[in-house]
Amino acid sequence: MARRSLKASTVGIEKAKRAFKVREWTQEYLASEVGLETRQSIWKFFTGKPIERQNFMEICFQLGLDWQDIAQLPDQRLLTENNQTWENCQDVESLVQMLRSHRSDKIQSQCATTRLLDIPQPIQLEEIYVDTNILNNITSRRWLDILDLQESIPEEFDCFDFNQLYQERVSAIQAVITYPKLMVLGKPGSGKTTFLKYITMQCNQGKLLSDRIPIFIRLRNFAEDARETGKYSLLNYISQELTDCGASDPEIQALLIDGKILVLLDGLDEIPEDDNQTIISKIAIFAEKYYKNQFIITCRIGSQQYRFEEFSDVEIADFDSSQIEAFVQNWFINVSNNSLEKGQALTCQFVEKLQLLENKQIRELVVTPLLLNLVCCVFQGRSDFPVRKVELYKQGLDILLNRWDKVRNIKRNEIYLRLSLPQKFGLLSQIAAITFKQGHYFFTQSNVQQYITDYLCNLPIDQTEPEVLQLNSEVVLKLLETNGLLIEQARGIYSFSHIVFQEYLTAKNIVTSPNPQILEKKLIELVSHLREPRWRKIFLLTAGMLDDPICLLQFMKQDIDQLVAFDKQLQKFFNWVNHKSLSVQSTHKRVAIRAFYLTLELLDDLNLTNDLAFSLGIDLRLTNNLTPDLALDIALQCALQLSLALLHEPSLDRILALSFALPDDRTLACNPELQHSLQKLKEQLPTPVQGKEKLKEWWNANGQTWANELRLVIVRCRNIGHQWQFSEQHKEVLKQYYTANQLLVDCLNSTCKITPTLTENILATLLLPTPKRLIRYSSI
Repeated sequence: MARRSLKASTVGIEKAKRAFKVREWTQEYLASEVGLETRQSIWKFFTGKPIERQNFMEICFQLGLDWQDIAQLPDQRLLTENNQTWENCQDVESLVQMLRSHRSDKIQSQCATTRLLDIPQPIQLEEIYVDTNILNNITSRRWLDILDLQESIPEEFDCFDFNQLYQERVSAIQAVITYPKLMVLGKPGSGKTTFLKYITMQCNQGKLLSDRIPIFIRLRNFAEDARETGKYSLLNYISQELTDCGASDPEIQALLIDGKILVLLDGLDEIPEDDNQTIISKIAIFAEKYYKNQFIITCRIGSQQYRFEEFSDVEIADFDSSQIEAFVQNWFINVSNNSLEKGQALTCQFVEKLQLLENKQIRELVVTPLLLNLVCCVFQGRSDFPVRKVELYKQGLDILLNRWDKVRNIKRNEIYLRLSLPQKFGLLSQIAAITFKQGHYFFTQSNVQQYITDYLCNLPIDQTEPEVLQLNSEVVLKLLETNGLLIEQARGIYSFSHIVFQEYLTAKNIVTSPNPQILEKKLIELVSHLREPRWRKIFLLTAGMLDDPICLLQFMKQDIDQLVAFDKQLQKFFNWVNHKSLSVQSTHKRVAIRAFYLTLELLDDLNLTNDLAFSLGIDLRLTNNLTPDLALDIALQCALQLSLALLHEPSLDRILALSFALPDDRTLACNPELQHSLQKLKEQLPTPVQGKEKLKEWWNANGQTWANELRLVIVRCRNIGHQWQFSEQHKEVLKQYYTANQLLVDCLNSTCKITPTLTENILATLLLPTPKRLIRYSSI
């Protein structure tokens, strides 16, 4: 029988106490991390008393220790069965090394290469593999309720998988060393098979568990062979592998009894449903009977309906930034066969562009090898990510829903197979649209099953009895989880696996409306959310997917104009924006100039960043060169902002910065009045040589007057820097107006399905006073 308990040796206790002290934990905290209700086992551990074997190993793992270094183990000779002699043990070791040598080529053939989706040839495993991490405690959030999850969302977040956000990551190799029986869980395409192959190869090369014989088994193949032979026996299957290398039945029994086999079982979720329970039962019996051997099983999250006794469950962690970079470099050098120099250059470009704000949704996707491979394929051709990202999101969904299982010949439940790919998209888009409109990122199992039931009711399926529909909804939910589209965040609480999928599918629900009247109604409803920040991505995705987005853009433009149409002070302001834009010499689009001065004038009122993002969205030529008028006005506005900041905090750095911010004589050569006025103001400023305290005294006494004079000069000579005296209500309306117009421009840029002429027609009327309330400009 298996040893059910372990105790720490005297030396082991001292090591454990030191590790415990470094972490500054309490025994109660350690107990909670191990999953124990009380600290009794922790107390026994530190006092050298026997505790349950699995708990002992888990405590060591949490403390970062190898349990074999801590445990008091009996002499090796006493562990052999039937009082074997030391010479017999040596015979077993010789047999192990002989069989490892004989099986080496087969292991190399099985595990030395891997396949990537859409890559025509196998890839050497060592050329693409990235060190894998696991999540240390995957059950800590299981008992949270939906309010706890909703409240735990950070203000800015791009990942729904809170286990990934908050759980400690540790080396997967360390888990293999620590746990003799391991269940490795992971999302589709998270690298479970690749990891298992890597462990097999490491063992085969003598770098890991070199005293064991690795047996790599694809459980799907095992099930197929078992159906043909009628023998669902893992023992027979492993025995045949060893018999082929010349081992006799008694030798095989000796190896199994002595625990000399590393059993690697890949794809528990891939076993056909008819064989599932039988094979699970055979694995459980085999693992219990030959308990000294080491076992690793891989399975998709959401598919592990059975927990094996004495197996520790761990989850493969998403890639972090360093793992993404390592995978990308491996991909561009070894997969796409670039030179080392070109591969490294592409990697640098990829990583730099991935950090840009506009690629935040792509960053969310590339945390698994499967989807990172997709994005690398897209990036390879153009050295950039696509401007229109909707196709990328569609491909990602298609891979998870359909292609990844299809290329690997995995068949799921029949009810799910009867749903066509468009129907699966339709179901998911309905769930996404309902939950997103409600503002719910998380939803209960009962709610999501009801959404599935409602959708199935409208399909031409054979059985529509409530009981059957309920059972079918449970099956479909479980398969959506298995496909990696939904995640069970806590017991009975789900979310989409990626925020971008919920957003994409919400937009998909809008654009696939069955007739023009319903589509128009949905677009009007969408525009009602124009001023809600969380709907921004839905607008961009919808504009990118619509065959004819002009209707949406017109609805948006009308709604934006209505914001300011009936306010005289705001109309006066937009009249000034238009007048000012017409007064400057520039070859840029006039609407881009209006956006430039709108931003410049509202910097303080709306707390805007001093950049050209809005204008650049309209006219990219502003990137390369600003005309003299625009450059001068930016410099003057910057000087005015610095002078106002000095009133609150007169520091030497800011005073020096102000001196540099004021335009020089060459810039002012064409404007003698402004040149003369600024020269007089410069002469009033104290010089740095007077010392820090004198400078502060001067600004405290004269700064307000000087800043006011600077403003008057700028207003008189350049017609900028006005004090508009907007109310708080005006500021809120202007902020909504500003961000809504930015969104409209971004929507225009996100679609290629309207003509340049239509685009120019919409832009031509942007940021203008409402025509029927146009007020003649007068100097302020």
